[in-house]
Amino acid sequence: MIDLFILAIVIALIIIFMGLRIANQYQRAVVFRLGKLKGLRGPGLYWLIPFLEWQKTVDMRTITASVDQQETITKDNVPVKVSVVIWYAVTDPIKSVIEVKDVDRAVIQVALTSLRNIIGRHTLDDVLKEQERLGTAMRQVIDMATEPWGVKVTRVEMRNVEIPESMQRAMAQEAEALREKRARIIKAEAELEASLKLKEAAGVIMENPAGLELRRMQMITEVGAEQNTTTIIMMPSEFVSMAGGIAEWAGKANKKIND
Repeated sequence: MIDLFILAIVIALIIIFMGLRIANQYQRAVVFRLGKLKGLRGPGLYWLIPFLEWQKTVDMRTITASVDQQETITKDNVPVKVSVVIWYAVTDPIKSVIEVKDVDRAVIQVALTSLRNIIGRHTLDDVLKEQERLGTAMRQVIDMATEPWGVKVTRVEMRNVEIPESMQRAMAQEAEALREKRARIIKAEAELEASLKLKEAAGVIMENPAGLELRRMQMITEVGAEQNTTTIIMMPSEFVSMAGGIAEWAGKANKKIND
C-alpha cells in the first residue's frame, strides 16, 4: 500500500514537472487544449496539462524584416529595383496564431505587393525625391492589411533604389544643364547689378565733375603702383585749352619786353 502511494506521488511529481513552462518578459504563449483555444500564458512560470495542452510561443518584440529587392515599373514606365525594410510587432498573439499560418511570411508578402502597387502609381522623380512620403504611404497600406492578424507596422523605409544606367546618364546630363543654367543666371544678375552701380556712379560724377578728376588721379596712382614702363595720362580738354592760353599770353608778354 505504501509502495503504491509513493509511486502515485512520484507520477504526480513527474506530471507536474512535465507541465511546467517559463515565458520570458517579451513572450506570450497561446495555449490550446485538445485543439481548442484556452487563452494566453506568461510571462513567467505557468503550467500546462501534459498530453492535453500544447502551446505556441509568440515574440512580442519589434521585428526588423528586409524585403528582397524587387524590380517594378514606375508610372512613367521606368524600370527600377527597390528594396525596403519593415519594422513591425505582434500586438495580439492569439490573432497572429489563429488568423494566419505564418505571420512573418505573410507580412513580407503584403509588403511586396504594396511596394509594387505604390511604385506603379508614382513617377521616377517621386520615387527618388519623396521616399519618406512613399514609405509612410506603404506603412499605412501594410498596417491596414495586417491589422486582422494582430500585427502593427510601425515603420517602412526604402533602403535602396536602383535605376538603369542609361537613365543615370540622362539624369547626370540634366543635372549638369541645370547647374550651367543657374551659373549663367547668377552671372547675368551680377552684370545687371554692376551696370546699375555704374549708372549710379555716372550720375554722381555728372553732378560733380571734380569727382571725375579724383577718379582719374586714383587710376593714375593704381597704374603707377604696378611698375609699368610707360604711363599715359589723359588730360581733360579744359586743361589743354588753359595751357594753350597761358602759352599764348606768355609769348605776347615776352615779345613786348623784347620790343
